[in-house]
Amino acid sequence: MADRIFDEIWGHSRGRTPRPGFESIARWIRETPKKELQRRQDSAEAAFRQLGITFNVYGDEEEAERIIPFDIVPRVFTANEWETLSEGLAQRVTALNMFLEDVYGDRKILADGIVPTDLVLGNPGFTPVVNGHRPPHGVYAHICGIDMVRTGPDEFLVLEDNARTPSGVSYMLENREAMLRLCPELFEIFEVEPVDRYPDALREMMQSVAPEGASSEPCCVLLTPGHFNSAFYEHSFLADNVGIELVEAADLVVDDDIVWMRTIEGRKRVDVIYRRIDDDFLDPLVFRPDSMLGVPGLMAAYFAGNVTLINAPGGGISDDKAIYSYMPEIVKYYSGEDAKLPNVETWRCREADALQYTLDNLADLVVKKVDGSGGYGMLVGPTSTSEEIEEFRAALKDNPDGYIAQPTLALSTVPTLTDKGTRGRHVDFRPFCLSDGDKVTTVPGGLTRVALREGSLVVNSSQGGGTKDSLVLRPDSEQPELPD
Repeated sequence: MADRIFDEIWGHSRGRTPRPGFESIARWIRETPKKELQRRQDSAEAAFRQLGITFNVYGDEEEAERIIPFDIVPRVFTANEWETLSEGLAQRVTALNMFLEDVYGDRKILADGIVPTDLVLGNPGFTPVVNGHRPPHGVYAHICGIDMVRTGPDEFLVLEDNARTPSGVSYMLENREAMLRLCPELFEIFEVEPVDRYPDALREMMQSVAPEGASSEPCCVLLTPGHFNSAFYEHSFLADNVGIELVEAADLVVDDDIVWMRTIEGRKRVDVIYRRIDDDFLDPLVFRPDSMLGVPGLMAAYFAGNVTLINAPGGGISDDKAIYSYMPEIVKYYSGEDAKLPNVETWRCREADALQYTLDNLADLVVKKVDGSGGYGMLVGPTSTSEEIEEFRAALKDNPDGYIAQPTLALSTVPTLTDKGTRGRHVDFRPFCLSDGDKVTTVPGGLTRVALREGSLVVNSSQGGGTKDSLVLRPDSEQPELPD
């Protein structure tokens, strides 16, 4: 595989000649002493720890809170690359919203046989209670984090869709802050698109999707499960930077289908809730009755059209990896165009031929649970033991509907600081898209996750992965030169 691996800086030259337009960043990597890179990286991680930029690992009692390792060498996108990505992302997110509106409405895509009816209506991510209810402004997925990988100069592939509660945007913003402080020369060399407008863009989107009848300054809040949640830092960071209240269930009450926030000055009506709570826990009167995280009556207020929930309940079905496998057809069905960003080739194990192929080639494939996330419930065949492969073989035979399989891709690498100096490590990429019903806006940047262990393809923070800043160059900054 090594000969096929594409490096974001060096292309296929394996460290000899940088890609056209990447000469300056290659020179910066070569000429900055390893000790200096290490000093800056240590400084960034110390700052993250001091700021409390941590995440929790469920089930890890010895180290409940961790910082995500940060790598000082950034990833760089040219303006042309970004234009291609942002157009494809807008097309995909638009199709996702149309799909959700359809399957909870007329279900034309099911009647036309584009997506199997049983795959949708029998899916654990499908939420029958929202059938026939159109959310304010018709938007289901206001915030999407689309996971992508790259295998060559022009080969960007979508790995999965995250339209429930995608996380990681706080790391995008904090990583940029660290790079601006620790590597200012890079921002003198390159004209880099800023990412710090994201909080303003999020606030504007939230206000724009407020329900009819809301005031000219809608009251927006972020609903968190609380500080035990793995992404609590992000919840508090976003609320602070967006300029909205961070609330827990006890801070909200519903009267006459209207949501109110308890404040020291009395109750205040709430118009828009950016909820970071899964559907099942949103409202104990509708979903799980044992939920202590949700607000009783919240769904009644939602159905009455008195509050906007971001993202809308029911969107989880689009995160299902079996549904993902139909996204090229879904994009074509609603837009009339081929998907500008293709999927990774995917075998649906619910289909007999695909299951047999998967069972015959387990050692070469990546197998995933259709409802899995965070790198859990996944087999990477080439790096798994024979025992792990046999465990998955049994699981596949027992529940083929629960799995998909994909080829083991030669994910691109980015130079990453290691004990031996900078070495290529595999990465993926999560850009963040905001949708207000009229347009889809993608922040020019995102979260690059890096597998820090040599040869590893698993980039998830819960599995030991780290993050990098992602620089998107402005059109006039393609051929910068380092000063002598």
